[in-house]
Amino acid sequence: MKTPAKLPIGIEDFKKIRTEGFYYVDKTGMITELLNNWGEINLFTRPRRFGKSLNMSMLKYFFSFGCDPELFQGLAVAEERELCEHYMGKFPVISITLKNAEAQNFKKAQALLCSIIGSEALRFQFLMDSERLSAEEKERYRRLIHTDADSLQEFPMSDDVLKGSLRTLSQLLCRHYGQKAILLIDEYDVPLDRAQQNGYYDEMVDLIRSMFGQALKTNESLQFAVLTGCLRIAKESIFTGLNNLNVISITDDLFHEHFGFTDAEVKALLEYYGLHDKYSDLKEWYDGYRFGETSIYCPWDVINHVSRLRVNPDARPRAYWINSSGNSIIRTLLQKATPQTRMELDRLVNGDAVIKKINEELTYRELYDSLDNLWSVLFTTGYLTKKAEIDLNTYELVIPNREIRMIFTEQILDWFQKEAREDAPALDAFCEAFCQGDPAAIEHQFASYLKKTISIRDTAVRKERKENFYHGILLGLLSHREDWLLLSSVESGIGYSDILIELPDKNIGIVIEIKYSESRNLEAACQKALEQIEEKNYADRLMEDDMDTILKYGIACRRNTCMVRMAESERY
Repeated sequence: MKTPAKLPIGIEDFKKIRTEGFYYVDKTGMITELLNNWGEINLFTRPRRFGKSLNMSMLKYFFSFGCDPELFQGLAVAEERELCEHYMGKFPVISITLKNAEAQNFKKAQALLCSIIGSEALRFQFLMDSERLSAEEKERYRRLIHTDADSLQEFPMSDDVLKGSLRTLSQLLCRHYGQKAILLIDEYDVPLDRAQQNGYYDEMVDLIRSMFGQALKTNESLQFAVLTGCLRIAKESIFTGLNNLNVISITDDLFHEHFGFTDAEVKALLEYYGLHDKYSDLKEWYDGYRFGETSIYCPWDVINHVSRLRVNPDARPRAYWINSSGNSIIRTLLQKATPQTRMELDRLVNGDAVIKKINEELTYRELYDSLDNLWSVLFTTGYLTKKAEIDLNTYELVIPNREIRMIFTEQILDWFQKEAREDAPALDAFCEAFCQGDPAAIEHQFASYLKKTISIRDTAVRKERKENFYHGILLGLLSHREDWLLLSSVESGIGYSDILIELPDKNIGIVIEIKYSESRNLEAACQKALEQIEEKNYADRLMEDDMDTILKYGIACRRNTCMVRMAESERY
């Protein structure tokens, strides 16, 4: 039996995937579409982890001199014989990625860019011996060679040389080969993002604008260029005077299926690994992004989860994207949120849509200036997706899938708990009400807290998940008391109680059972919770730990309301 292909987790080198036995979802149709829909300078904006870097690697191998046709054997582009004859392996290709251009200050960032471009220039050391280059041109090449970001003095690259480096390298390659060069720049906006975060944005904008301007504007040695990034940075910020820029964003129909996985591609992958019965889980968790009019899955999530399923067919879906993408944008939105914004977040988490006008041309300086800009960033970076187009640049936006909904919920809960902890006296009083046996005070304060956060009312959400949400809120509030022993979902009696609390200095034990009420009859839900405490003997663990007094609370929640009932306290 043939060994199944390996899954390419984190592998962005096209050649490695094609030659070392990895599963590959064919995206070579992008090459055909790129050439048939000609653009001299092409900018693709997509969220992180949607295959931008792998596609750039694919382009590099296809167009570069010395291309091995076997790499593309059996793939869609190989069927375009005339296109392959004219373009495959016919160009010098300059390929850089700026995804690692992260630094705390401008000097270090400048050194990193020197290193990145110098390392790429080193691939073309034959230029030093080229009979087609003059001594002066070889000296220009020598100034580009730079591989160590900490050795600028040994390999000096002046500011002017760095700014003109991409143009210079394309000119030298064009002179040597007699063929115009192709320029690929992956994650072009990362240096700008880091510069804004670390306070050297103006200097970095000046540098990047000059580098890109010289390389992309009226460069007669350039065949075409492809850039990728998360955001479409405003023309006046980076692409000044660049009138030949062809921007393909997530709202465009062109190239819609070449980043991320389509439904058919996910079904084929699951069928290949004998996991077709897991389709509904993957669709619920990782589908839902809309590129143009096409529904797209996040490939990073799909590959990671299928890899886990091959080891454990019962593995439950989890959030993989959250570990590969910062979520500061949601935290910033919450910090700036008005009551209206919080209502909109409530609607989003519950599966509803919000209508927003989207500005796809922002500068990094503007990203956090207003709530309107934050909504635009949430959309372009994949936290929200288009449900419908209302008007020009105005969309109905929704959370794309369960994974992103979970990210929103966790970030909102984290923000809420931090807000609650800022009023320590109120939180102390709330916690103290539990050990004093005061259900009325608990109910009053818990209801007040619930009104400050979102609610879970989505009819598509299982009751168990709704209860878990309120469980999480209460647990976060009670964890304020560091002198309490707080146990969550722990085995006790003949089941697992929601929350057990031990106060060793007072020998008081507390049992809390939480129910979500689908109706307005919160009283019945509270009684059911108290009955479950008795039927399942949830107090057993507390008695085993020699708690003298046991307090039992049934708490019912519905949206932003609650009710608290208490059984008679028992002494042992």
